[in-house]
Amino acid sequence: MAWSFQAGQYGAFSAIVAYFTEVSPTLLAQLAQPQIGLLWTVVLLALLGLRWRLPQRLLALTLVLFSLLPLISLFGAQHYIASLGGFPIIGSGQGVIKFVALVALAITLWRWPVSSPAERFWLNYLPVALVLLWIGGMKFLPYEAKGIVDLVSSSPLLSWLYLVADEQTASDLIGLFDWLALLLLAAGYRWPRLFVPGFLMCGSVFVTTQTFLISFPDAWTAPAVLSSSGVFIIKDLWFIANMLLLAQAWLIRPKQG
Repeated sequence: MAWSFQAGQYGAFSAIVAYFTEVSPTLLAQLAQPQIGLLWTVVLLALLGLRWRLPQRLLALTLVLFSLLPLISLFGAQHYIASLGGFPIIGSGQGVIKFVALVALAITLWRWPVSSPAERFWLNYLPVALVLLWIGGMKFLPYEAKGIVDLVSSSPLLSWLYLVADEQTASDLIGLFDWLALLLLAAGYRWPRLFVPGFLMCGSVFVTTQTFLISFPDAWTAPAVLSSSGVFIIKDLWFIANMLLLAQAWLIRPKQG
């Protein structure tokens, strides 16, 4: 993402900035520079945080700072589709709500020495549930069903859906899968036998999304430069991090009776 921003691919950043000020190409480029700096800082702190505690805490603060403006912009109408009724019918905001994953990661890093397994589990479950509930729910709308056709049809893992169902039914099936996955994952904290299928189902959503970086030609505008679609896709790596943290919390939780 940092490299793509450096190359001038701002993706949904223009919609985020539009909430705060009128956007021109020159102004957009100027406002992107601090974001580029924050992204490279995240990379450096993440590497240092593998060894030392202080960079972990600085990383937590940087992630919150990086996520703050995008999440505030969700209060603006530009991320929602007025012709379909507006909130909660979300357009460019589909990429913005993913920043909740970073906030959960930041809080987890900051509180790591003192947090309980239950806190870590539910904190990292929250962004996973939010995105699967909201974006999964969008799959039942014709707008979203049409919007995912190019992605799904390009994927060796999902294109078979269009062989057995029309585009709306295929989209409905994806939405149902998302909702079932998040329910099983939550129930798995109390009933352990449900955790593994819930974890695998939720994880498969985010892993499958990453394969679009290979199968979907429009994910890149140039070698090593993500398009706006590519930036949207790669953000699901944040949820994979959430999934790994909640799995760790589940494994060390106090066992029931």
